Amino acid sequence: MDIVDKTTRSRMMSGIKGKNTRPEMMIRQALFAEGFRYRLHVKTLAGKPDLVFPKFKKVIFVHGCFWHRHDCHLFKWPSTRIEFWKHKINKNVCVDSKNIQSLKDDGWTILTVWECSMKGKHKLNFNELIKMISDWLLTSNIDLVISGKEKD
Repeated sequence: MDIVDKTTRSRMMSGIKGKNTRPEMMIRQALFAEGFRYRLHVKTLAGKPDLVFPKFKKVIFVHGCFWHRHDCHLFKWPSTRIEFWKHKINKNVCVDSKNIQSLKDDGWTILTVWECSMKGKHKLNFNELIKMISDWLLTSNIDLVISGKEKD
């Protein structure tokens, strides 16, 4: 049973942004302060990555744990309209997989930063997170996924 009425829930859900989210903005600002320059949501690239670094041929996706079905403490299947949500979220995961493969096929290196790395009981130290991302941008040519810590 939902704790709010249908109209309120609809209004709340419609207010959730798909880009320029708080975690994305925090990462963008920190990387800019470190001297990195990037393009945002490039429409010609599969999945319109959140940050694109053409100089390094690298992209960053900042994924919300709920919307992209991350296996962490922040994801929980909704208890109402179960089939609707399973279809919607599983479709997101399928589209993510296709987009990542398309980017790899085009020679891009991909970093996925999960929301749980910045929020919740297992979040990472933000400065350490930015250092990990900076190091990845400058030195690594392998795809990377950053999640929250398993245990404190």
